[in-house]
Amino acid sequence: MTTNTRSSIRLVVFDVEGVLIPKNRFLFETGKDLGFRKLLRILVIGFMYQAGLVQLEIALKLIFSNMQGMSREDVLKIFQKIPVMPKVQDTVTRLEEQGVKTALISSGIPDFAVQELARSLGADYAFGVEVELGGDVLTGKISGDAIKKEGKADILSSILAAENVKPNECIVIADDRNNLSMFVPGVRRIGYNPDFLIRAKADKIISGKLTKILPMVEGVPAHRELPSSRDVLREVIHASGFFIPVLCIFFGKLPIALMIFAVIGFYFASELLRLFRKNLPVISDITRLAASQIEIYDFVTAPLYFGFGILLTLIFFNPPASHAAIGCFALGDSTASIFGGLFGRTPLPINKIKTLEGSLAGFFFAFLAGAVFVSPFLALAGAAAAMLFEWLPLPVNDNILIPLCTGFVLTLII
Repeated sequence: MTTNTRSSIRLVVFDVEGVLIPKNRFLFETGKDLGFRKLLRILVIGFMYQAGLVQLEIALKLIFSNMQGMSREDVLKIFQKIPVMPKVQDTVTRLEEQGVKTALISSGIPDFAVQELARSLGADYAFGVEVELGGDVLTGKISGDAIKKEGKADILSSILAAENVKPNECIVIADDRNNLSMFVPGVRRIGYNPDFLIRAKADKIISGKLTKILPMVEGVPAHRELPSSRDVLREVIHASGFFIPVLCIFFGKLPIALMIFAVIGFYFASELLRLFRKNLPVISDITRLAASQIEIYDFVTAPLYFGFGILLTLIFFNPPASHAAIGCFALGDSTASIFGGLFGRTPLPINKIKTLEGSLAGFFFAFLAGAVFVSPFLALAGAAAAMLFEWLPLPVNDNILIPLCTGFVLTLII
């Protein structure tokens, strides 16, 4: 993307959930308040939407029907308990100082709650789900543009017209496919910790502090940040997966597979307890130390995917293919992340969250890891497969996709 002049950006539009507040946290906290049965209903409906089984508008109407009888005040109290992501207030304040208008748009939060958030941050526009009230009580019925398939694009168009702003003077920051309609021609598109569709469509990908968008607005070069202690610990844990095949050689596949399954179970319980503000000793402490500043506010799913990726690879493939695949994945993916953070300069065109420099480093270390278990030729094939599937912006999580696909490729060759 070309460098912007200070005056080129006049409007920044934020998706709310996943960008300003933890994703799905409002619906989860509301479900907790309503009781276990309604929480379970809300979670099932949310899963059906994520799986593409129901459309957004239908899913939202079903979810909000469970809120019938809640008072407006109770909903606001729940919403106010949800933490705002790190550096959000700093970002909005800096934009205001630059004379840039800001807008918040949500498809999952009542409009009055989004308006309250906008007031607290100092944002100029706020749009959410229009909930029907009977007096001060929710009737369970909803409406408005925000819940429609292309509704966010219509809201964006209305803001652009009201402010007399051209699309190329606007930045849209989004994290998931529900926001693709706002990626209208001409706008600057930023993916923030994005899903695979946003990654493919965005002009730029950022993660971590939201203040990383400011150089685009202020027309200055982005400042490179060294990996934090959290980043390093997380990648060390990831790289330690290399020792799983070693343990299998000494103790056998079945005991190690059972051990991984048990660890997954303990971790899942730990995260559920943490969402209810309780702790499971040791595991919760490690999660707090290793999770990113963004992840810590929500259920941290990456370790689950990591564990299942290794477990399924052990189950579906035989050694040495399974051992080499896990080694390539564990060491290659972790070093790609560290080296990409330190030296990455060239985003990959099809997956801008990855860099060429990081991927080359990952390929090298994946080859070294694979060569411990198979011949150099097979290790090269495994490393190439691991990095290829790391590059591709696919809908399956990397921690499952990479070891399984690498194991499949090696099994075919062997």
